[in-house]
Amino acid sequence: MISLLGIISDSHDNLEAIRKAVEFLNTESVDLVIHAGDLISPFTAPEFRKLEMKFEAIFGNNDGERDGLREAYSDITDLSDFKSLQFDGLRIAVIHGHSRDVLECVVDCGRYDLVVCGHTHRPEISDSEALTVNPGELCGYLSGKRTLALLDTDRLSCEIIEL
Repeated sequence: MISLLGIISDSHDNLEAIRKAVEFLNTESVDLVIHAGDLISPFTAPEFRKLEMKFEAIFGNNDGERDGLREAYSDITDLSDFKSLQFDGLRIAVIHGHSRDVLECVVDCGRYDLVVCGHTHRPEISDSEALTVNPGELCGYLSGKRTLALLDTDRLSCEIIEL
C-alpha cells in the first residue's frame, strides 16, 4: 500500500492558502502532513485541525509567539525547533533550515532517509546523503506561488504541487 506524505512550510498566516492546502491534502488521502515551520500565529491552528490525518509541525525563525502557538496547537502536535520522526520505515528529520550550516549537518549526518525543511520559500528536492525536500512557500507571499510537496514513501519520489 502506498503511503503519502504531505509536506508544507512557510504558511505565514495565509488562511486562504492553509484552507486550500487542507482541502487538497484531505482529498489526496495523505497519511501524514509535516509542516516545516513559520506557522506565525495561534489563529491558524483551527484550520490545521481540519486535516483528516496526523499532523507534525515545528517552529520556524518567524514564529515569535511560541507559548501561544504551543497552546493553540497542543491538541494536534507538539511544537519544537527540530523533530526526528519514524514513518513507514523512513527516518525523517524536520528542521526549518534558517541556519544553512545546521541544515547541511543534518542532511549529511547519515541518520536520516528524508530531511524536510523550509525557510527559503523556494521549492527544492535534492537527493544527496538524504532526500531533502523543501516544499516552497504555502503562503505565496514572496514568489506568488503557493506550493507544497507530496512524497510517495514506497518509491521515495516527490513532486511539487502548486495550489
